[in-house]
Amino acid sequence: MLGFSSYAVTLLELKALWSLSNTVSGLIASGFFIGYMTCVSMCNAMTDRRDARQVYFVGGLVTAVGSLGFAVLATGPWSAFACQFILGVGVSATYMPGLRILSERLSGTTQARFVSFYTAFFGVGVGCSLLLAGWMSDALGWRWAFGLPAAGPLAAVLLVYWATRTDPLKPALPGPGGPGGWLQVILPLRAWREAMRDRAVAGYTIGYAVHCLELFAARSWTVAFISFALAQQAGVPIWSAATLAGLVNLVSVPSSILGNEAAMRIGRRAWIVLVMASGSLVGVIMSLMVGLPWWMVTLVVGLHSILIMADSASLTAGLVASVPAHVKGAAFGFYSLLGFGAGAVGPALFGLALDLAGGGQVPEAWAVAFLVCGLGCLAYPWMDRRLFGTSAFRRA
Repeated sequence: MLGFSSYAVTLLELKALWSLSNTVSGLIASGFFIGYMTCVSMCNAMTDRRDARQVYFVGGLVTAVGSLGFAVLATGPWSAFACQFILGVGVSATYMPGLRILSERLSGTTQARFVSFYTAFFGVGVGCSLLLAGWMSDALGWRWAFGLPAAGPLAAVLLVYWATRTDPLKPALPGPGGPGGWLQVILPLRAWREAMRDRAVAGYTIGYAVHCLELFAARSWTVAFISFALAQQAGVPIWSAATLAGLVNLVSVPSSILGNEAAMRIGRRAWIVLVMASGSLVGVIMSLMVGLPWWMVTLVVGLHSILIMADSASLTAGLVASVPAHVKGAAFGFYSLLGFGAGAVGPALFGLALDLAGGGQVPEAWAVAFLVCGLGCLAYPWMDRRLFGTSAFRRA
């Protein structure tokens, strides 16, 4: 994950260097998620046929190529978009296949807890990425903010190879024969339909989609927002916007783990609908606090980060517990496809809303952008009731 936030840290610098609008800047950020959603279905469906470790190893190598390519080759918006796309392709072959490597070796309550830790470490990766990219950009220039993180995915491949064993039930087999066989790997429509017939699977999958739209829009633009907030201050902190954003992400990581623990006590669905709605409201309030002291704004940014992370593990653990075993890989792929597909829309939608509402120098424009990207989460309590057919607060 070390290259995940490199572009978010350098967004304002590259926007000025290449004379980009907020909309185009957001579109480059969306390139990662477009790459992810393009290949995630195939990568996860392949884990139904092959050992997920094989898919993970290839993904780690592609991820490193995407980060290093941005450092060496990016000279404008199109080349930057292409490198972000490659980075997304690589992560699509590591994140959910990594979850499958883990989940197939666990069961019961232990599985739910370990899945929540795995999901939370996505946030650890984001926080470390923000810190590393910020330090490299300040010390050595923006290209180093992409070049050095390329070592991270290579280290991940070595760690997973050392720490896990080959799945004896899935020896390396030839790929599916004929065009029809490959089509079922790339677009396993029958497996998706079978998985989505289950109301719980459908509910958690759609919940993950609206969650990701808001989450990845916020992650792509938080450094820019904090930079804007700091620019309005007479006295500013000793830390940069990227460092503050990285610390906020790291501090909020336990919320995903603790959120899953809370969900197991009060009810998973109840926790998810409460957290989704409150997180979106805090995002709007945060934007309107720009004129207040920087430390107050940073605290509310932290609260926002905590809330938008607090339902992540609960959604994924809900899917893992609900999906039929024989379509698990396809269901994981569809879950990621919808989630990161919505994530692809988020950064570009945020930038477009920012431009249309008055630009990045107007607090109300930031409020509109956060509101637009949070509308799905605000509407999710209603969607949950429709999908599950009962109130989220009614215990079985």
